[in-house]
Amino acid sequence: MTFYDNAFDTPSGLIQRGISDRQNLLRHETEDFLRALTLDYDARQQQYWNRDYSSEDAYLASVQPNRERWLQAVGDFGPPAGEMEPLVEPFAENEHFRAEWVTINLYGKLRGRGVFAVPKQGDHPFPTIICQHGIGSSPEKTFGLDDNSGLYHSYAQRALEAGFAVIAPMNITEAAPRARYTRMCLMLGKTLWGLEIAKIGRLIDYAQTRPEFDTDRLGMWGISLGGAYTMFTMPLEQRIRAGIITAWFNHRLRKMVIDDPRHSCFLSTTEEHIFIPGWLREFSDSDLVSLICPRPVMSQTGKADGIAWWPWVEEEFARTREHYERLGVGDRFEPDLHEGGHEIRVDAGLRFMAQWL
Repeated sequence: MTFYDNAFDTPSGLIQRGISDRQNLLRHETEDFLRALTLDYDARQQQYWNRDYSSEDAYLASVQPNRERWLQAVGDFGPPAGEMEPLVEPFAENEHFRAEWVTINLYGKLRGRGVFAVPKQGDHPFPTIICQHGIGSSPEKTFGLDDNSGLYHSYAQRALEAGFAVIAPMNITEAAPRARYTRMCLMLGKTLWGLEIAKIGRLIDYAQTRPEFDTDRLGMWGISLGGAYTMFTMPLEQRIRAGIITAWFNHRLRKMVIDDPRHSCFLSTTEEHIFIPGWLREFSDSDLVSLICPRPVMSQTGKADGIAWWPWVEEEFARTREHYERLGVGDRFEPDLHEGGHEIRVDAGLRFMAQWL
């Protein structure tokens, strides 16, 4: 690529054009190479996965190395040390339930926070659902507060009315601070995801000290970023017996690296916190759910939801279903593909949780 024979005899404008054009070509070549490498996903799977479908025990043993690598990818902060020293404060109460803010020790001066709520009718311990909010959101929204657009449909409150106890963890919620703390975590070889997954585990530890919460019948249900936390946490937290992934499950390769007018692409956003080292080496959405299998999973996807193009999600549904069917438990994976958008489907989700908890 020659723009001139002798740079010293060349006008500065032509030199600047050469610099710009060469950079443009190099950027495009680099993106094309990295995208092709990412999309060459199937070729890597024999190297990273060796599933044994002969029995559930054999299957779980065969995916254990992948589970350990997923923990390494998000970052293992280790078990919290010391006493939880819970601080319990009022949150909300009506004729159906009582809810409290609970703050507990996590690591050092870092505290974990969430809303813990129990029904007023029925006998404890109650089957329990972790209701995880999404980005730009809060535990309050799971109860229908500060939710003018109606994405959450008060699903935590509805779960309580249906006889479930609820844990609603509080996560760091805005993209900019999440990016800031992601940078700090990455320099330690970890991610913010790993830190908040550890917090969810600590909140489960606390629930086990409360007689109202039946943690042997524990589910997790999150929307959007909360759907991500559901899908990312359940492979590592096996006390969670059933999960609902709302408005997150995707054809992950396309979602991350292919711009298309039919769906948003994370590569073209400023959501720096979303990128996990090693994620697309071996952990597509169907592969992550295979680390939850044989536990029951529902995926709620709206055809009108701009985060995904639903025919591609159906392709990923098919890949996921295969793991369950090969183990003879095909009824434990339930796609809920609907005509709506980026929102909770309360009735379908409560029916699923009642079935499996």
